[in-house]
Amino acid sequence: MQRSASRTGTDRSLLRRLARPVLAFVGLVAAGVIGFVTLGGIGVVNALFWLLDPTSIELHFRTHDGPATLVKGYAIVVLTGLVVAGLWTGETVLSAAFGGQIQDELTRMQIAQRIGELDDHVVVCGYGTFGQTVAAQIADTDTRVVVIEQQTEQYERALDDGHLALEADASREETLTEAGVKRADTVIGAIDDTNANIQIAVLASQLAPTVRLIVRAGDRQDETVARRVGADEVIIPEVVSGKQVCERL
Repeated sequence: MQRSASRTGTDRSLLRRLARPVLAFVGLVAAGVIGFVTLGGIGVVNALFWLLDPTSIELHFRTHDGPATLVKGYAIVVLTGLVVAGLWTGETVLSAAFGGQIQDELTRMQIAQRIGELDDHVVVCGYGTFGQTVAAQIADTDTRVVVIEQQTEQYERALDDGHLALEADASREETLTEAGVKRADTVIGAIDDTNANIQIAVLASQLAPTVRLIVRAGDRQDETVARRVGADEVIIPEVVSGKQVCERL
């Protein structure tokens, strides 16, 4: 529903942006027809034909009397305006169709460059509530965070929160490599899926044997599996929150 509303808003925005160049084009066509009818003494159909084929103006005045020079000058003004209005309309459509994609690609290139300059950073895989909390706490220590998130909404939220982020699958080798796992201090599997976090831990340990691995797990049994694949620390949110509640009693 949210994506549908966003798309509808984009469509309406495009229509509003197109309104001015299209109205300008239509207005120039109307002005051209009225001007040709008035100055040349021709019908509306012939006036439209003059807009489509300006050479017909010259042919007309070879056999008809009238202000040929004035009509030709008027035609130049109108046709120049139509060309400008047409270019304006095309630029608006292209900008709407590709402008956002170009901007997104530039953003990704800038992020990739900045990640390439990092060392001893923390890679947070997943930007749900748990990942957001972890990333915020780490960022407060002035340690740079690179977030990997597949969901567009969460990825954009990570960017809005000031983190470097990749919209990709953290369980893929190329994604972890792009996140600079070989130069990272720590990789945190923060996805609400223990199997995914364990898979990330296995892959990260293969790519960067010395990197510290922290895995979010669902229960004690998952913790055992995570430890076996090399996790240095396993966090079970329910256990941690339960301990925090007890500490406050």
